[in-house]
Amino acid sequence: MQKLRFVAAAALAASTLGACATKGYVNRSVATESEARRVAVEQERNERIQGDDALRTDLNALRNDLTTLRTEFGTRITAMEGQVKFMVPVHFGFDDAAVRAEDQAALERFAQVANSHYRGANITVEGFADPAGSVEYNLRLSRERADAVRDFLVARGLDGAVIRTVGYGKTRLVRNAERDEPGAELNRRVTFVIETPSNATVTALAGN
Repeated sequence: MQKLRFVAAAALAASTLGACATKGYVNRSVATESEARRVAVEQERNERIQGDDALRTDLNALRNDLTTLRTEFGTRITAMEGQVKFMVPVHFGFDDAAVRAEDQAALERFAQVANSHYRGANITVEGFADPAGSVEYNLRLSRERADAVRDFLVARGLDGAVIRTVGYGKTRLVRNAERDEPGAELNRRVTFVIETPSNATVTALAGN
């Protein structure tokens, strides 16, 4: 009888020890999972902060570059849905499609902005002419101007595969003037249209 009581006590003790061991294992597992969740949440928070910092840095850089284009080169920038238009003051001599030396600095800065902030986006170079000459001639001349500007930009590092050119001839006149008349040069121009989400540009322009 005494022996039976001893065996029962031993079994109870073993069962209790086993239960304690199991409980300890569960507690350790719960603690490990809780720590893992805490570490994951902290890591996600840090990544979000780093991402926000990177976005702020990129936005500030874009804002500074757009400000330079506007204040130093007189560029007009318009953000539309899915597009950003840059009217860089690049003009041409009468009956001429060559990029002038005095316009190269503005084009170089535009190339730098496009490379830094709009890399891979499709860019359309739009060429224009003054009213002198036939419709067909001015369409060809305005396209040649756009092509010359595209070649200049490609030489400054832009991807020619994403740049297309179009000539609008003597449409969309800025002034009703031609040849050597005052304001005629404003018609002999190019503009740039970048196909890209405009949210960042709108935000950057709003901060100027």
